[in-house]
Amino acid sequence: METVQELIPLAKDIMAQKPSRKLVKLYVLGSVLALFGVVLCLVETVCSPFMVSSRLREEEAAVAELRAAREHQALRTQAQLEKGKQHEAALCSTALSKRQQGC
Repeated sequence: METVQELIPLAKDIMAQKPSRKLVKLYVLGSVLALFGVVLCLVETVCSPFMVSSRLREEEAAVAELRAAREHQALRTQAQLEKGKQHEAALCSTALSKRQQGC
């Protein structure tokens, strides 16, 4: 059924054969299901660009969050290293001053 123009002759042909009620119900059910499928496809086609853009936004937000966490971790590590160097320098200066006092 490529075109709607084919449906009218098909319907006339089916009605000319005097189908039983069950067969007519089956045809109607099939037509309703086909129409439902077409409507779902149209809705999906219309909504798909919006869904893709929202996914991209979510991915970009996740990447930005990961970058921020990595930067925060790097800053914390750098601060700990500097604190350790300062502590080590203080110990060295204390040891040096004790040596100088001892001489």
